[in-house]
This record gives sequence, structure tokens and C-alpha cells, in this order.
Amino acid sequence: MRRPPTTPNELPVGRIAGLFGIHGEVKCDPTSAGRSLFAAGAQFRAALAGGASREVAIETLREHKGRLLLRFDGVADATAAQALIGATLYADRERIVLEAGEYLDRDLAGCVLYDSAGRELGTVTGVEHYPSSDMLVVRGKLVPMIREFIKSVDVGARRIVADLPPGLLDDAEAESDSG
Repeated sequence: MRRPPTTPNELPVGRIAGLFGIHGEVKCDPTSAGRSLFAAGAQFRAALAGGASREVAIETLREHKGRLLLRFDGVADATAAQALIGATLYADRERIVLEAGEYLDRDLAGCVLYDSAGRELGTVTGVEHYPSSDMLVVRGKLVPMIREFIKSVDVGARRIVADLPPGLLDDAEAESDSG
């Protein structure tokens, strides 16, 4: 399946999960960073399941059982809304407002992790999300993004300083050689 191109400035902010009723409403699962963007009149690019894209604007929205229910301009019934099922909604990054200490996964990927003495520990290749904490993926290992370990994050400088417990990023061979 061909994915629609995104601009480097676009981020996924939600996904259309299904229909709700017969009047053209859809169930939407917003991302945590994108949730604040959802309001009447807000516009998004919808990357449709079949590979095409189209611009959509929210006519009405309401919350139901933790999900957003949206009706888009020009989508008057369930038949018209059916085409949006499975679509990912995208918005320009500039529209997303982050709180202090919040980061987007794509901002952290590519940052270099250093210890408190300034030694390079590796490059962040991704971010995994777990109930207990988010985890940086460095050299194939997981580094918890908790205050006890992460001392500073400078996305602009692509630098993260951490004070990690011994052995967290050690290679398996190094561990077996010492035993």
C-alpha cells in the first residue's frame, strides 16, 4: 500500500477509527500532542487508507467515552464518512504546542546521549512508550526518560545528558567478560 507523502513539517495528530451513527460523525483517536488542535473549524490533511489525501475541516466535535466524535464540513451522512475510516490526520508542526519537558519522538530521534562527564553514550534511534515511562532507544537498549536519569535535553543542540546506573547500556559481551 502506497503511503501519501508528508511534508517534513507535518505530524500525525489523530486517526479516524470508525463511524458513529448515521449522521456522518466519525470516531477519532487523537495523539497526545495533537489533541489540543481539535476544535470546530480546525483543518487537517487526511491521508486516506487507499493512499489518497484530502483536506478536511471540523464542523462539530464532542467527546464520548474518551474518544472524540467529529463531523467534517461536507460530510453529511454515514456513506460520505465511510471514505474517512482508517485515515490519519496530519497538521503542521508549528500548530502543536508542547509543555515544558514535553518532546516529540521525532525531535528526540537523532539526539546524542552523553553521560554527566561528557562522554558520548550513543545516538537515540527511536522512542518507545510504556505505561511506566517513555524509553529512549540507544544502541538497541532502552533508557527510561525519568528525571532520575535524564538531566537535560537540548533538542536544538541534538544533545541529551544522562546519569545512568552502571550496566544500563553495557554490551552483553562486556558483561560476560567481566564475570
